[in-house]
Amino acid sequence: MGLLELWGLSLNTNGEADGFFLKQTLFAVFGLTAMLAFSLLDARLWRNYSLPLVALYFFTLAMLVGVLFFSVRIRGMTASFRFGELGFAPVEFAKLVLILILAKYFSGRHVEVYRARHIIVSAVYMIIPALLVLRQPDLGSAIILVLIWLGIVLLSGMKQRHLLIVSLLGVSLAFLAWGFLLKDYQKERIATFINPTKDPLGYSYNLIQSKIAIGSGGLLGKGLGQGTQGRLSFLPEEHTDFIFSVFAEEWGLVGVVFLFSIFTVFFWRLARIILNCQNNFFRLFVAGVAIMIFVQTLINAAMCLGLLPITGLSLPFLSYGGSNLLINFLALGIVQNIAAQAKVGQIKVEE
Repeated sequence: MGLLELWGLSLNTNGEADGFFLKQTLFAVFGLTAMLAFSLLDARLWRNYSLPLVALYFFTLAMLVGVLFFSVRIRGMTASFRFGELGFAPVEFAKLVLILILAKYFSGRHVEVYRARHIIVSAVYMIIPALLVLRQPDLGSAIILVLIWLGIVLLSGMKQRHLLIVSLLGVSLAFLAWGFLLKDYQKERIATFINPTKDPLGYSYNLIQSKIAIGSGGLLGKGLGQGTQGRLSFLPEEHTDFIFSVFAEEWGLVGVVFLFSIFTVFFWRLARIILNCQNNFFRLFVAGVAIMIFVQTLINAAMCLGLLPITGLSLPFLSYGGSNLLINFLALGIVQNIAAQAKVGQIKVEE
């Protein structure tokens, strides 16, 4: 469906959109190949050996530092390494590595996870890459890292008292971030979310055009490649941040319901795998992948509808972006192997 939308955008636009479709197709092939390869790799290797995970974590930090100095600034961000026409955003890899690290950490401490020191140590694993991502600056991806950590900690068994303390710290950090970390354009995005009519030709423009696109789709939509907001380029970043708005305009309410029905089945399957897992590492890893994809899907759709501030997050599997697509497929390859092991374990128990 994502490739179909990118192809539809290329029908009535310039050659750049054709490039998006071709490059995304290439990344889809790479991603499916990676998914197959990692589905054949025993997932117990990630659980049983700590040294490779630690090495991956520091390699990820090195990439996040390197991208600040050796990447080309695009739209005010230094977020990806460029290899000719292709790019790779290390923050996507950081999300997967953080899930592996947290699953490994809490699976070995599930009996005493209620202790505050485990909350603090796990938070340090998250805070270091999150701060580096904020330096790019990429607020949306930093939020995803925080939510992955919070979700896994909650599933591991956080005390209500610790949750309250974390919530208060989060609110305090939000106020500090407003004063010292957020860029002016990020503050304006939040301000225009509160008052969408504040700057209709400036910071509010994207949100207004997104709502027009979604509303004009009606019940059945205008058809593939026929959405005026995307076809006539009224909607900025229509191939990435606002692909949901383009989809809603072209396929209408029926198409949106169908899209989220597919996502619902997808998350239901992940929940089934979590329930069938035979150990805590597998459960926490699959849950982390589900959290990563779910929160990014939710935030992107809510952003396009004007229910959340615009953060620049893409819609998993639909938006153009090879790094996100590749890492999502790679993560699902590990999930496939975990699902296969869970199925084999069930058969042995029944026998």
